[in-house]
Amino acid sequence: MELVWNEDYSLYSRKAVNNHVSNLRRKLKTVPYSPDYIKSVIGVGYKFEAL
Repeated sequence: MELVWNEDYSLYSRKAVNNHVSNLRRKLKTVPYSPDYIKSVIGVGYKFEAL
């Protein structure tokens, strides 16, 4: 979070990041059966994967 928002990550909860990613996934999903572009990477975070 420091790299993205340039702020101390302890001020934000992990839930806030999950909510933002969830909103992005919902907005990117224009067709019900389209692929997920945002992938979860265990122990690292998230990555964007364009097909």
